[in-house]
Amino acid sequence: MTRILVFGPLPALILCLWTAQMSGVDMGWKKLTPEEEAVIVHRGTERPFSGKYEHFTGKGTYVCKRCGASLFRSENKFDSACGWPSFDAEIPGAVSRRRDADGRRTEILCAKCEAHLGHVFEGERMTDKNVRHCVNSISMDFVPNSPTEATAVPEKESATERAIFASGCFWGSQYVFQNEPGVISTRVGYTGGHTEHPNYKDVCSGRTGHAEAVEVTFDPSKTTYEKLARLFFETHDPTQVDRQGPDVGEQYRSAIFYTNGAQKDIAKHLIVELRASGLDVATQVLPTTKFWPAEEYHQHYYDKTGGAPYCHIYTKRF
Repeated sequence: MTRILVFGPLPALILCLWTAQMSGVDMGWKKLTPEEEAVIVHRGTERPFSGKYEHFTGKGTYVCKRCGASLFRSENKFDSACGWPSFDAEIPGAVSRRRDADGRRTEILCAKCEAHLGHVFEGERMTDKNVRHCVNSISMDFVPNSPTEATAVPEKESATERAIFASGCFWGSQYVFQNEPGVISTRVGYTGGHTEHPNYKDVCSGRTGHAEAVEVTFDPSKTTYEKLARLFFETHDPTQVDRQGPDVGEQYRSAIFYTNGAQKDIAKHLIVELRASGLDVATQVLPTTKFWPAEEYHQHYYDKTGGAPYCHIYTKRF
């Protein structure tokens, strides 16, 4: 029997290599934007019908956004009307599968770098191959077959902006924003606390200082931060302190975590406007801190369960 003995700093070296692989450092991978990272690394999902490749018909190869590995060929792309690019075959060996965290679906990943691509479905009979790879546009780049096809490549995505709102249970907060016009993606998580890598149990203990929050990535050419902030104030009770409806605790506080000075000014202006109308607003306006994505089973919770928010009811306030 072969024995492997480990001395000195080797475990630390292994940890460093693992960390580098996850972040892409020194792996020759493309540096991801926060929006790309939300999907590719943290296994998020683009808003349906928002991806640039959904209706794209150029001839060529779709490659992994992170490592550049070839994934799908254009001749295998078809219109499934599901809201995301669909392919009925992958390039052999390019895509790996594993059971999704929800226990029901099958996740697909780049076989080379394990970038999250989307999900695969079988038995729908949409094509003769009877398979549908449902892929996020943001997880891919397109390489045309010829220079003439290059002109068919969609324009680069518009610049995006990020907003973070805490309005009680983050299941309801995400439900409010995920289908709002101009919103590209949403994910729930924990922010505003003082511990590293919090989980749901830690946050519920009340000892981490984190708030349950939703991170909203949006296209400022299609909506505005002010419109989203108004929606925030009109879909929860901003007068309550450390609670929202039946949910009690610091993690359920009302708060806006601004990412720039303009967001801060807009939030404060709206609070002044609400207080002038007689509303005793308790919402905190704070600079953004590290946003820790919540566990997968919390993401798009009501979509998975078929439920609806119990304390995020729209009330016109402006």
